[in-house]
Amino acid sequence: PERNVNVSVDSAVRDVNAPVAVEVDRSVGEKPFAVVGGGVEDMYGEDTATEDQYITPWSVSVASGYSLLRDPHHNKGLAFTEKERDAHFLRGLLPPVVVNHDLQVKKMMHNIRQYQVPLQRYQAMMDLQQRNERLFYKLLIENVEELLPIVYTPTVGEACQKYGSIFENSQGLFISLKDKGRILEILKNWPHKKIQVIVVTDGERILGLGDLGCQGMGIPVGKLALYTALGGVRPSACLPITIDVGTNNEKLLNDEFYIGLKQKRAAGQEYAELMNEFMSAVKQNYGEKVLIQFEDFANHNAFDLLEKYRTTHLVFNDDIQGTASVVLGGLISALKLVGGSLADQKFLFLGAGEAGTGIAELIALEISKQTNIPLEESRKKVWLVDSKGLIVKSRLDSLQHFKKPWAHDHEPVNEFLDAIKTIKPTVLIGSSGTGQTFTKEVVETMSSLNEKPIILALSNPTSQSECTAEQAYTWSEGRAIFASGSPFKPVEYNGKLYVSGQANNAYIFPGFGLGLIISGAIRVHDDMLLAASEALAEQVTQEHFDKGLIFPPFTSIRKISAHIAAKVAAKAYELGLASRLPQPENLVAYAESCMYSPKYRIYR
Repeated sequence: PERNVNVSVDSAVRDVNAPVAVEVDRSVGEKPFAVVGGGVEDMYGEDTATEDQYITPWSVSVASGYSLLRDPHHNKGLAFTEKERDAHFLRGLLPPVVVNHDLQVKKMMHNIRQYQVPLQRYQAMMDLQQRNERLFYKLLIENVEELLPIVYTPTVGEACQKYGSIFENSQGLFISLKDKGRILEILKNWPHKKIQVIVVTDGERILGLGDLGCQGMGIPVGKLALYTALGGVRPSACLPITIDVGTNNEKLLNDEFYIGLKQKRAAGQEYAELMNEFMSAVKQNYGEKVLIQFEDFANHNAFDLLEKYRTTHLVFNDDIQGTASVVLGGLISALKLVGGSLADQKFLFLGAGEAGTGIAELIALEISKQTNIPLEESRKKVWLVDSKGLIVKSRLDSLQHFKKPWAHDHEPVNEFLDAIKTIKPTVLIGSSGTGQTFTKEVVETMSSLNEKPIILALSNPTSQSECTAEQAYTWSEGRAIFASGSPFKPVEYNGKLYVSGQANNAYIFPGFGLGLIISGAIRVHDDMLLAASEALAEQVTQEHFDKGLIFPPFTSIRKISAHIAAKVAAKAYELGLASRLPQPENLVAYAESCMYSPKYRIYR
């Protein structure tokens, strides 16, 4: 039979001699695979975990033999059985040994651990993703605590810095200023049509590393790998996109290996028109319910885009809203260690950008919800310090619009340490993007003011963290309740082992996105973020508190994501924003049943 051809499944002209077989994956019910002419393709869509409904296409694209081994969605490598090798023209294209999925995982982990340089481990994981998708996700799911810092922060930061040098194969869509007027056409070039989540960046503020232009693509790719591994969203439903409007990074502009537009960054009307065309094209091509996650946009654009499109699209900014939700979840947990309510605390931020103001607003919303006081009043419990000092009313005229709600009545304070001594906060939160700003004096002052100071050093990657776990525990004499944005190893102090938590957005956004998908939500509401925070805090047990943790371990992240998804979906139904009706009786069980499994399919 012919190979690599399009064959009509339900047609009088089908080759009557071509074998047709059905694959049944009993773990998820009957999901037939058409095997035509020795090739294999899922008749009902690559994976139906989060599909709206079963779809039977009129024709399928058939891969077999050598092409099947080069198809990451269906390739199983040495796990192809003897029967599969005969049926799909693989005999002789593989060594004779047949290994199972678990042994493949063991071998890959052994190989990855041989690399001493984190970037080499990152490249090995990306190579695997483009070679054998299901093995990649099984590896990541089963070794999440070890591999999360490799596929995402902090290693992804270095990968973005060197993306031009290590770039081999495209893993997403690149849309540049040169494509104005053709964005819808470009979206149609993507091979998968049933997209549920888009993560998009313009590369202007990558982690704490600044403008990396087109090389910011590592961020959407990494985030969407976590959407699948941690939140169970199908890989084929995920689309990473980079909007290239140039870069102001001179080093990149002079780099012969830079992969983006070599021009200064566009702004103003030119930028707005491109983004508007993009947002319209996404909605036109993928519908009302596709989630668009904005990632690592600079402050001025991040707030404007979220404000502009939140009423017309299903949009979410992880830097503003995701960070806020995960930090609020950690604070709710931390209160069980220090006592009192959220309204009893006084918060001081170092950093008043997307993350800082986003977290501050969600804290104020939660206090307002708990105490029934107006939001304007609850905001007065939160103070922010930016590069010019404490944000106060006398600075109002010179402040950016997103900082103005945090300008309180107080005399100007220029130095951060003086602000701590004046405000006397119980919670110190760093979102400055500047490393080592929580000095010994800062931590000691917090410790003199509080029996158990809550100190969150959130900036990424590790080099930009406001302080290390060892510094926080040592300078506070073991009294600090500490969490960071990037991971730190456990610290031994005075004979006691302290395990710090990681306030990683990966706790929130995968489950949050899954909740929006399973409910068919059409808009994101702040109450959904509060629900996600509360769901996260509920997953922290006494055993975790005994170790000093205010976040649960990542080993149970899929269970955590299912609970967050259920709470977010429930809120969507409550607010009348859900379109998938009727509402399932048990949302946790429903969320778990919708999650993608990396288990190999049997082809016959």
